[in-house]
Amino acid sequence: MRNKFLYLIKVSLKRKIDTKWFRIANILIALVIIGTANIDSIINYFGGDFNKPQKIYIIDNTNSSYDIFKQQIDMNESNKEYKLIKYKKTEKELKKDLKNKDIAIVFNNDNEKVLKVKLLSQKYLDILDSQFLKNALYNTKIMLSIEKSNISFEEINSIYEQVDVERVVFDKSKSSSNENLEIIMQTVFPLVILPFFMLVVILVQMIGAEVNDEKTTRGMEIIISNVSPKVHFFSKVIASNIFVIFQGLLLFMYGVAGFISRKFIGGDQIKYGVFDTVKETLKGAINTSFADKLIYMIPLLLILMILTFLAYSLLAGILASMTTTIEDFQQLQTPIMIILFIGYYLAVMAVMFKGSLFITGLSFVPFISAILAPSLFMIDQIGVYHVIGSIVIMIFTNYLLIKYGLRVYKVGILNYSSDKLWSKMWKALK
Repeated sequence: MRNKFLYLIKVSLKRKIDTKWFRIANILIALVIIGTANIDSIINYFGGDFNKPQKIYIIDNTNSSYDIFKQQIDMNESNKEYKLIKYKKTEKELKKDLKNKDIAIVFNNDNEKVLKVKLLSQKYLDILDSQFLKNALYNTKIMLSIEKSNISFEEINSIYEQVDVERVVFDKSKSSSNENLEIIMQTVFPLVILPFFMLVVILVQMIGAEVNDEKTTRGMEIIISNVSPKVHFFSKVIASNIFVIFQGLLLFMYGVAGFISRKFIGGDQIKYGVFDTVKETLKGAINTSFADKLIYMIPLLLILMILTFLAYSLLAGILASMTTTIEDFQQLQTPIMIILFIGYYLAVMAVMFKGSLFITGLSFVPFISAILAPSLFMIDQIGVYHVIGSIVIMIFTNYLLIKYGLRVYKVGILNYSSDKLWSKMWKALK
C-alpha cells in the first residue's frame, strides 16, 4: 500500500511539473519578476533618463527672488535633482525655448502680496514637482516678506531651523526606533503576502481540477479499485502541497535573481524609487529590535503558512469529491475564495484596526490567520504566544478536516450526481 501511495504522489506531481505549461509559465514568471526588478534599466536602455536633472528656467523681474528660491531648492529633501537656469531673455522668447519636460518660473513684484509668480510648462507637471515647487515658492515669498521687514539673517535662520525632537515612549515594551515600522506594511509586506495568497488560489484550483478530471474520464473508478479513498485523498493533498511549496521556492529564487541582476546591471536608474524605498525600509527594520524578533517569528509563521496550505488543500479535496465538473466545483469553492479575500484585505488594512480586539481575535480564525498574523505581528498587535495559539488552532482544524472530511470524500468520490451538493455533503457527515 505504501508503494501505491508514493506512486500516486509521484504521478500527481509529474502531471503538474513535467509539463510544457509549467515550464513556459515559470519562464514567463521569471522574466516578469526579473524584468520588474530591473524595469528602470530596461526603460533607460530604450531612451529613458531618470537621473537627468529637472531644468527650471528663472526670469527674475524682482532682482531678489532668484537667490532665495535657489536656497529653497538646495534644501530639497525629495532627493530629485533640479537645475536652475537664470534666463536673460524675455518671457515671449522663453515660450519658444521651453522644451517638453522643462519648467519656467517668472517672478514679478506685487505691492500688495509682495510677490507674483508664473509657473510655465509645455505639459502637465508631475504631482511631486508641482507640490515641491509650490512649497518652495511659498517659502520664497515668506523670506522676501521677512527681508522687507528688516529682520536679521540670523533671526531668519532661527525661524526656519528644524526643531529638535526627542522621542520618549513610556511603555518599556515599545521602542521609539520601531515606531515607523508601519511603513513596512505599505512597501515590503504586500510583496510577502501576495505570493502566499496566489499560491493558495492555485492550490485550491489545482486540486479541484485534478479530482474532477479523474471523475470525468472515469479514471477514478480504476484508481479506487486499486487503492482506498483515504490513500487517494492523502496522495492528492500531499502532492499538491509539495507542488505549491516548490512553486513558492521558485518564486523566491526569481525574486533573488531579480535583485542580484539589478546589482550587477547597476539598476539604480530611478533614484529613490520603489526599490530604494524597500531597501531603506528593510535596512531600518534590520537596525532595530524588530529584527531580533523576526529570528524566532519567521519559523513560526512558516509553520502556520504550511498548516494553512494543508487546510485549504484538505477542504478543496473534500469539496471536489462532491462535484463532477469544474463548474460545480467553482460554486462550492466560492466560500473559500471569499474567506481568502477577506483575510487578504484585512491584512493589508491591519494598520487601520490597530488596538482593536476584533482584529486580534481574527488572527486566531483558521484559514485567514496565516495571512493576518504576520501583519499584526509587524505592528505589535500580537506577540509570539498569539502566533503559537494560531498554530495550535490550525492543527486542530486540520485534524477535524481529516476526521470528518474523509467521510465526505469516501461517499462523494464515486458519486457522479451533481444535484443537491450541500445536502449530499451533510448526509455524508452524518
